[in-house]
Amino acid sequence: MSTYEGDPVPEGLAIQQVSDLLGVPAPTLRSWERRYGIPVTRRSDGGHRRYSASALHELRLMRDEVARGRKASDAARSVWALLDTEGPAQARIQRLLTASRELEPRAVREVLEDARSDLGLGPALDEVLMPSMRQIGSWWESGHCDIAQEHLTTEAARAWLSWLVSIAPPPVHEAPVLLACGPRDLHTLGLEALAALLSHDGLATRLLGARTPRRTLVAAVAATEAPAVVVVSHLSTQRRPAVDALVAVAGTGPQVFYAGNAFLFPDSREGVPGTYLGASLSGAAAVIRERLLST
Repeated sequence: MSTYEGDPVPEGLAIQQVSDLLGVPAPTLRSWERRYGIPVTRRSDGGHRRYSASALHELRLMRDEVARGRKASDAARSVWALLDTEGPAQARIQRLLTASRELEPRAVREVLEDARSDLGLGPALDEVLMPSMRQIGSWWESGHCDIAQEHLTTEAARAWLSWLVSIAPPPVHEAPVLLACGPRDLHTLGLEALAALLSHDGLATRLLGARTPRRTLVAAVAATEAPAVVVVSHLSTQRRPAVDALVAVAGTGPQVFYAGNAFLFPDSREGVPGTYLGASLSGAAAVIRERLLST
């Protein structure tokens, strides 16, 4: 199921060791295996669970999906999709991961462009780029790749996305959609991917970047006469400043959209102004395009 390599302990770790390592209670680990088959463990001669490196990788993915606010059943489906070697995008994911391990930025861009040519831009982003980056992030967290690999792969992807924006057709309207991270959020790759999609839909965009202060966002709306603003926040602990930024721009004229793992739970979206865009980049672009081009 997993493509993870390199068992740190050949005989595998005991369940309590895994619980301590991942911060997941042992009963939860047993429940995930029993209910969802994540992971399927081998047994010692005494019948005790033993966890390989690939099993640990599956559990990290599961833990992180649950930490983002997903129900365990939904988290399991997400992990299955990430690890399904039979899916149409999986061969390209494996090629991208190989290019990442070999520190070959040109090969990373070639995989992404091949995916765009064969699958279309939306699927290339949703089914190849973003799952690959989540996998690399998991590797980095677990110490199975260093920060140089993560940075190189991210910068290669950014270069490809920037090129896509540069070759997009002229926008239908000059006023741009503003794309910003919340005031305490750092990760912009998803916004850069959304910018590429919107650009090819005929919409101008401006990426304000990481940690966009509320006052900067409000000033940018006034300066550009933006018809729409997208604010993304990924951590629940950083959600409040992002909501404050949304509130600040909601009454100034543009349509307001928001996304990110901080808003996955319905409860986390209560009282937030604007439209939640969901987890799919293609779906988010379609919502924004329909709202703006139909007015």
